[in-house]
Amino acid sequence: MKRRKFIGKTALGTAAMVGFPSIVPANVLGKNAPSNKINIGQIGCGRIARSHDLIDTMAFDNANVMAVCDVDANRMKDGKLLVDQFYQEKKGKTNYKGTKIYGDYRKMLMDKDIDGVLISTPDHWHSQPAIEAAIAGKDIYLQKPTSLTIKEGRQLVNAVQKNKVILQVGTQQRAMPQFRIAAELVRNGRIGKLHTVKIGLPGDPGGPEAPAMPIPENLNFDMWLGSTPKVLYTEIGVHPEKGYTRPGWLRHENYGAGMITGWGQHHYDSAAWGMNTELVGPSSVQAIADFPKSGLWNVHGDFMVKHEYDNGITVLTSGGYPNGVRYEGSEGWIFVSRGSYVASSTDPVALEKSKKALDASDPKILDSKIGTNETHLYKIDDQHGNWLDCIESRKAPISPVDMGHMACVVCLISHIAMKIPRKLEWDSKAEKFINDDEANAMLARPQRKPYGTNQLKV
Repeated sequence: MKRRKFIGKTALGTAAMVGFPSIVPANVLGKNAPSNKINIGQIGCGRIARSHDLIDTMAFDNANVMAVCDVDANRMKDGKLLVDQFYQEKKGKTNYKGTKIYGDYRKMLMDKDIDGVLISTPDHWHSQPAIEAAIAGKDIYLQKPTSLTIKEGRQLVNAVQKNKVILQVGTQQRAMPQFRIAAELVRNGRIGKLHTVKIGLPGDPGGPEAPAMPIPENLNFDMWLGSTPKVLYTEIGVHPEKGYTRPGWLRHENYGAGMITGWGQHHYDSAAWGMNTELVGPSSVQAIADFPKSGLWNVHGDFMVKHEYDNGITVLTSGGYPNGVRYEGSEGWIFVSRGSYVASSTDPVALEKSKKALDASDPKILDSKIGTNETHLYKIDDQHGNWLDCIESRKAPISPVDMGHMACVVCLISHIAMKIPRKLEWDSKAEKFINDDEANAMLARPQRKPYGTNQLKV
């Protein structure tokens, strides 16, 4: 379904925080979308929400963002003003201030008028609110990575499938036509038998030592930490107090795994599209990586990872390759990327290494037409629009939870392999390493109560 988009201007403003409720089941809440609008709540009002999820979703006429939530009161206020001003311009209501505010997403999930939620939180706060949203019967748009650990990811898949909600993972490269075209060409044999995939993915730099600082009054720091260890507050370990530049939590292993999950889930998902392995993981993984020896930031720097698949394909990932995905076959190669794209000015992606959106060993490969009886892949124009379409139709979105989980698993076992200097055999069905207790101990993390997915009845 095609929809007219409306693009509005945004600004900043004020709001307040609320308390801590419990989740109630979906059959108590029900659904409510008056006037054919899909009522949506935004969980997390930071950089990705403001620049991507909120704006891209509000652009569709059948979407009605009616609430925002953040544990940082200032960001919650900014989020409310952004949405209010969008609808002021769209509806011509200069006094529109109708966006609800929540300091705790669990109270938002109790709102019977909300049909779906956008989750744009830090990585360690992805799986838990998504699981709770599924239990509450809300449809979900979830930023990648889908989980902090493989155990969390499996819990999420189970919750989404059990409660029959629509979950779209924010692997929006599937909405970029060059990635679909590349995958279709590979799937239809235009480069012969695929044997190798090379993925360019950078590491993060280390950082300075960071002394403890007073917790800002606007931040519920204990809830921001969630299930992760209790630590002292420092601004570069969380997010900027002013502005929305790339936050420091992205470079700390308490809250994620670094670029292997940050951009990795995008590229592994795209690679799997062409490899026809969207629901099948590798049979082995081995890696080397540099990690900072000092400073607050401790995610991986330069690295290389090798995955082997039972179908004979080898996947190599390193910052030494151009940012993107290169498929190599017996009769040629295809390279695909976002082109001259970086997520922000502080993203550790060299622009000069990421310029060509689609290339091949022979230009004729790219001119090849996919025949009627050949493989045609799921085609969409917009990741958020596809989510809204699927909320209405109840059909599977282009990036469903099981495929998102599998791409995230590839990221997470890569991160584990960076810490263990040997080849690890992986059982994709059981989601365990074969005969390796040390590696299997890293499939989950301790969770600080009262937070964490282990506290939920999935």
